[in-house]
Amino acid sequence: MKKYLVALALFCMAGSISAQEVTPQTQLLLERNKEFKEEIIKLADNVYTAVGYDVSNITMIVGTDGVILIDGGMIPEITQNVYKEFRKITDKPIKGVILTHGHGDHTKGLPSFLKDNSSRIWAAENFGIEDDFPKAAGFVNPRAYRQGGFKLSPEERINNGIAPTRYPGGAYKTNMSQKEMSVFAPFTKDVITDWVSKPKETITVAGVTLELVRSDGETADHLVVWYPEKKIIFPGDQFYKSFPNLYAIRGTAYRDVNNWIKALEKIISFDAEIMAQGHTRPIVGKENVRTALKNYHDAIQFVFNKTIEGMNKGMTPDELVEYVQLPVEMKNNPDLVQYYGRVEWAVRNIYNGYMGWFDGNPTSLRPLSLKAEAERFAKIAGGIEVLAKNARQALKDRDYQWAAELSDRLLALAPENKSYKLIKAKALRGLAENLETALGRNYYLTVAGELEVS
Repeated sequence: MKKYLVALALFCMAGSISAQEVTPQTQLLLERNKEFKEEIIKLADNVYTAVGYDVSNITMIVGTDGVILIDGGMIPEITQNVYKEFRKITDKPIKGVILTHGHGDHTKGLPSFLKDNSSRIWAAENFGIEDDFPKAAGFVNPRAYRQGGFKLSPEERINNGIAPTRYPGGAYKTNMSQKEMSVFAPFTKDVITDWVSKPKETITVAGVTLELVRSDGETADHLVVWYPEKKIIFPGDQFYKSFPNLYAIRGTAYRDVNNWIKALEKIISFDAEIMAQGHTRPIVGKENVRTALKNYHDAIQFVFNKTIEGMNKGMTPDELVEYVQLPVEMKNNPDLVQYYGRVEWAVRNIYNGYMGWFDGNPTSLRPLSLKAEAERFAKIAGGIEVLAKNARQALKDRDYQWAAELSDRLLALAPENKSYKLIKAKALRGLAENLETALGRNYYLTVAGELEVS
């Protein structure tokens, strides 16, 4: 507990909040760090998972004359330490690697393990499909590092909800380059030797037989790995201990929520006794695994069904966000706390996935520009300074969302006004204090910092 108190003290010293005003949401995230304790966890006599070292977990299965890895982490400066830990267990060569999906936090650390080119590497046929942002990359990348909190100091960043705080290059740098922050650049696919195209393929490596199952969910390029002899399931990012990120605020194509639900049903059907997911600590015990998966499945199903129900009633996205609320038993489930994804983000994404941008209100067909709307706001208020006075009062009242919305109008009218930028920055810091969703918190704090120095 001592290190969490130290982290809290550092966080308070950073100026985000005072020690007397630690919010319940901030406390939740601080306590969450227990999930990311660095540890090599032995799951079976020949299966080991490295948790808490890097942004994602890395698993080693020891076979007769070699080992198989599941995923490769993100940061080579960190994954080389995992390699050393694994080498304390066995010196058998790496005969195979299975990549559960194409996200960089599961692939970019792989070079630490590929000491020669003899390893076979399996991935889904459509591997990396979600990271194909060639036209939007210049905008998506800044959103990605805001979400990840890579520009935040270690004192401001608590964790990433389902992962510990780690930085590209292995350490925080105040002058980190755009290239270093481009954490979603495509993975080099030329190292992949085996492409999985069938719904299920069985492979045997170093005497270990595994089933690779195609699975559309968080990404459409997922492989779920089943180890039947040990009854261990490796679901990648189809499950982790948090309400899921059904929409990534960094920007992403529609994540098919209905397919994610079906993927979970498939994972449940294996009746696994151990589950080692891509993030957060493994779950051991048949009933524990089944209960965790079922609760996760049911929460996603509830949000999906309730959103569709509201859509069929003609509700707009803003109305749906108020309409779709998790039942108390789900909201209080420790594995469904909104550390990583949020229900309202999911609701908006489902609506957009099925209906597109138009909310059905004819007023929305040709809305005023933000500047034109701001001019009218100021006129009604009695001038821009009255508008600014109201924004500052909202800050005093801790009505941070209203302060942020008013500051957007002020900046539309006077984009270079430093005092208006500081109003928004303070509003965003206030919103961050009251959010347990790490990605949203990171985004608020990063943009606040950008405004303060601009």
